[in-house]
Amino acid sequence: MKKVVVTGLGMVSPLGIGVAKNWQELTAGRSGIRPISLFEPDDGLVTKIAGEVPDFDPTAWLSKPEARRYDRFLHLTLAAGLEALEDSGLVIDEGNASRVATILGVGLGGMPFLEETIGKRIETRKLRRVSPFFIPAIIANMAPGLLSIYTGARGESWTATSACASANHAIGSALRALRSGACDAVLTGGSEAVVCHTAIAGFNAMKALSTRNDDPATASRPFDADRDGFVLGEGAGVLVLETEEHALARGARIYAEVAGFGATADAHHITSPRPDGDGAVQAMAQALRDGGIANEQVGYINAHGTSTAANDRMESAAIRKLFGGHSNDLAVSSTKSMTGHLLGAAAAIEAIYSVLALHHGVLPPTINQFTSDPECDLDYIPHHARQSQVEVALSNSLGFGGTNAAVAFRRNS
Repeated sequence: MKKVVVTGLGMVSPLGIGVAKNWQELTAGRSGIRPISLFEPDDGLVTKIAGEVPDFDPTAWLSKPEARRYDRFLHLTLAAGLEALEDSGLVIDEGNASRVATILGVGLGGMPFLEETIGKRIETRKLRRVSPFFIPAIIANMAPGLLSIYTGARGESWTATSACASANHAIGSALRALRSGACDAVLTGGSEAVVCHTAIAGFNAMKALSTRNDDPATASRPFDADRDGFVLGEGAGVLVLETEEHALARGARIYAEVAGFGATADAHHITSPRPDGDGAVQAMAQALRDGGIANEQVGYINAHGTSTAANDRMESAAIRKLFGGHSNDLAVSSTKSMTGHLLGAAAAIEAIYSVLALHHGVLPPTINQFTSDPECDLDYIPHHARQSQVEVALSNSLGFGGTNAAVAFRRNS
């Protein structure tokens, strides 16, 4: 079976633009949660905070006319994707274009552009107010579509849509495509940008969001007894994956190996996970078996860790169920404590953080660990990053509809 490695990374998140800025803020334990600025929250919204990409100007990557045509999730996709490709040093040309794929995860797609267009239709009642770019601006597969257009990649190009697990499914599919020989390199990951009135209102109606508007930086509290919901965020993360043979042949720097992938369904509830955590257990177990990894080799887990009661307790119990006594030696953190929940982009951002943890020998913390929850009793790396060289990192993502996906990364030796 072909070995698959990570050779390029690119990202934008509430912690900043670019991998270097993100890693700096993440390991410093700084929060990217702030009052909403992308629109003016009205009194009807209970939540008025979010994780927005700060100081983002799409015209750094697109012309002004191009930027106007596309929804924000597409802007973020290009920023992350072009950084990843440059970081990898991979040159796409006529000789290899058909062997480079683009497979990205997107959860909701262009909701802000959709919301704006419908608002104009209601206000004006004139069909001519609908932009001819409306459909291309909002459909999810335009993320890999535009990335292929801007990079010249002509291999398979499609979108995985599985709520918060979207990007892990994309990464897992990229791994399988590379192992099968269908391609030599893949730009993969995920993107999401739905910090808009409709999305906030929808999650508020579900009572899923934190309402700590007076203290945004401490609002996302995964595994903390006083958590009151997740914080919506936006961002994009792209990884360049290649077969090891292809990467070594061109002298590429290798960050880590993508060792295994596992995916399951809860078959339980549209939004709540199985209380026994069996779906999450089996997804993690599959990823380890796929990579030929023993439980004791795992040193770090980037948890889904949403800061909701149902997820945090279930995921903690699932980790204990799978790893048994080794659970006491595992370091687990939720970087959502700093970024918020990026939905379709979450797994991509967290995969990159996991790869960087292996590469640098530094494990990111879970901030806002103030009050212990007896049902969340693992080592969550509270408050401060930790110097620790681990061999294997596992990145979990669990989504609405009962979808579970885990990716295992192995340190490059």
